[in-house]
Amino acid sequence: MPMDGVALRTEARALQPRTVALRRALHRFPELGLDLPRTRDAVMAALSDLPLQVHLGHSVSSVVAVLEGRRPGPTVLLRGDMDALPMQEDTGLEYASAVAGAMHACGHDTHVAMLASAARLLAGRRDAFAGRVLFMFQPGEEGHHGARYMIDEGLLDRTGPAGRPDAAFALHISSTVPSGEIHTRPGPVMAAADVVRVTVRGRGGHASAPHDALDPVPATAAMVGALQTALTRRIDAHHPAVLTIAHISAGTTDNVIPETAFMEGTLRTLSEATRTQMHEEIHRVCRHTALAHGCTADVVIDAGYPVTVNDPGAAERLEAVTDATLGPGRTMSMATPIMGAEDFSYVLAEVPGALAFLGGCPPGVRPHDAAPNHSNRVIFDEAAMASGVAVYAGLALDALA
Repeated sequence: MPMDGVALRTEARALQPRTVALRRALHRFPELGLDLPRTRDAVMAALSDLPLQVHLGHSVSSVVAVLEGRRPGPTVLLRGDMDALPMQEDTGLEYASAVAGAMHACGHDTHVAMLASAARLLAGRRDAFAGRVLFMFQPGEEGHHGARYMIDEGLLDRTGPAGRPDAAFALHISSTVPSGEIHTRPGPVMAAADVVRVTVRGRGGHASAPHDALDPVPATAAMVGALQTALTRRIDAHHPAVLTIAHISAGTTDNVIPETAFMEGTLRTLSEATRTQMHEEIHRVCRHTALAHGCTADVVIDAGYPVTVNDPGAAERLEAVTDATLGPGRTMSMATPIMGAEDFSYVLAEVPGALAFLGGCPPGVRPHDAAPNHSNRVIFDEAAMASGVAVYAGLALDALA
């Protein structure tokens, strides 16, 4: 292994006060979506004294920084997402969000801080590698397709800020994984996510005379069960898929049959073939169930992030680097993917690489008892960030040795 794991850990720990300070500053003032001016400026300030070529996004508040090594060579991309979630924080932390209705509940503030410190660590070792490191500070991961915007602006092009990357890696902190551990797997690691919206149209009337109306409510209720039956009877049991109808609304009062009913939910799949088949099933089941009740159905499926697929070789390298950097026993191979979704999938669809989960379970709490990511009470162990900094740096040094 072309790096000294002990030295990387030592340097990452020495940077921990800086890492924590940036993380807490971002946590205190979270921003949502694709426009993150305060976060962007904080990243630029954190990188301002480093020998980096910095490029700002045009359509989104992205920051791309390039660190050149001593000699020409390949390019490795390291990603840190920057956006928060639209929810109120109830952690009671001294540095809790000061922005009403916004919270870093998925740990993206830790990702930014770790990547900035990794850039600092690697800048001090630039004479030790050949090639370049592309630091991708990305807005809009929480459903806004921020990675796609950056790709559309040329991030991965041969004429882009650092040429076309040869490898790409990302870490995602998790409060339900033991602190400092790295969990990953080859192949699918996270699911594709699509939003299903169905409007059922009937004919309104008096609730005492349903025979004079076409009630969309029982048609909608029948669809929920019919969709679950289609999933279990039309999709191979060895091809995972989850369809959850999470929102149903209809009517305004007790004695009026409404003209329309609405339902929406999420579809999660682990292959494009299953995803396509489920799209077809959803359209068919909803239309024909509505017709069986004398109604019609308008079905809209908004395509979300594709499946996040780790390159087997890159996943193997990530595990080897983690063992060398953090010591044996800190890497765990995931038996199954997670049915959550990630827009790093757009990068991995074009560049061989891998995403891994960094354990951030808070001290004194068992992982299965910890408030999970996206909870209003989630807390991450900041000590784990030093491990993330060291692994990010190790991945770059390994790829550019």
